[in-house]
Amino acid sequence: MAQASEFVLLILQELNTPSLPLYNTQMSSRMDVVSNRSPKGKNVPPEDTFEEASYLKLLGEKQKPVSVKLTDGEVVYGWVEYYDRHMIRLTRTGAPNLFIYKHEIMYIQEEKG
Repeated sequence: MAQASEFVLLILQELNTPSLPLYNTQMSSRMDVVSNRSPKGKNVPPEDTFEEASYLKLLGEKQKPVSVKLTDGEVVYGWVEYYDRHMIRLTRTGAPNLFIYKHEIMYIQEEKG
């Protein structure tokens, strides 16, 4: 890159123009700006889609069997009978029903059957 810098200086001298500041050759030519875009230029999806309540309502109305994976790695099975902003009630067959705080849930997955 030193050769390219020397070449630019020679050109400027030949044009008899005042020396212009040169960009640091070590710097990227493109300034990275913090924005709502991923590296490929696509928009980053929103963090919250606000569809959680309607999905939990659907699961409860249809009594769909689900598996709930907790943050400690335990998986529990049942169906979502009740939910609010902070917790769900998981109704289970042959086992005690559970009230589970949402911050303890990694994910809820519908089960087949």
